[in-house]
Amino acid sequence: MEGVMHLVNGTVEFYKWSLTIADKRVETWPLMSSPYPTLVISCLYLLFLWAGPRYMQDRQPYTLRKTLIVYNFSMVVLNFYIAKELLLASRAAGYSYLCQPVNYSDDVNEVRIASALWWYYISKGVEFLDTVFFILRKKFNQVSFLHVYHHCTMFILWWIGIKWVPGGQAFFGATINSGIHVVMYGYYGLAALGPQMQKYLWWKKYLTIMQMIQFHVTIGHAGHSLYTGCPFPNWMQWALIGYAVTFIILFANFYYHAYRRKPSAAHKGQAKAVTNGVAKATNGHSRAGEAVPDNSKTQKKGRAKRE
Repeated sequence: MEGVMHLVNGTVEFYKWSLTIADKRVETWPLMSSPYPTLVISCLYLLFLWAGPRYMQDRQPYTLRKTLIVYNFSMVVLNFYIAKELLLASRAAGYSYLCQPVNYSDDVNEVRIASALWWYYISKGVEFLDTVFFILRKKFNQVSFLHVYHHCTMFILWWIGIKWVPGGQAFFGATINSGIHVVMYGYYGLAALGPQMQKYLWWKKYLTIMQMIQFHVTIGHAGHSLYTGCPFPNWMQWALIGYAVTFIILFANFYYHAYRRKPSAAHKGQAKAVTNGVAKATNGHSRAGEAVPDNSKTQKKGRAKRE
């Protein structure tokens, strides 16, 4: 017990010390004064993962078609805004794409970059709704380990990023990821419009490829910074590398099972039987990183609930 208390006290002291090197510009911004709001929201998300399927177990799935259309295209707008702000402000500030230290000054472009990164962090909290929609539509097998790992960790880790390094090279990965999310949510929004859009959505697997390329670029970028001694916090570089490696493994596993492994003849016949246009692609989308649901297993007879 004494050892546990020593560990807890040491952790508290380390956190107090870390606050002395945190970015003072963001400490009064919403959700940034303390980690507790972010942790509470994340815990509520995990609680919904447990309670949501139980609540929906004996209920008809919701369609949420209009909600999904509005949500997905709203996420396109939000991610486009973030990517645009990061690109314009980083160019105005003369940022280097190879090595850029954090500038904690109140320069207008530096604050603009920090603000865009804060919105990026907020967008990761909004993305919890992806899971909510899956569960309300009874697409339970879409809520994979990759799906939950991605959503929960991104929100928490980007709180840390905004608290200590809201600028410098942190802009690089957020810019790429926001750009990819513009394409991804655009795909999901089009898919939510209805079966008539399916013939235009042949490029779904390339979303996963884009994600995997992103993670390799992240590793290369962080590795180059470490090799050249770029004055950006090393702990952040190593964290990015380790985090990207986990995603490469998980996304590669998904890509293999979704697009490379040959399904059995029985599985092929089953897949043909359940294809209905919308269900395979909306969030009900099938995120680049989540398998397509088999509606014959999750939907009961009868019409789904309408909004």
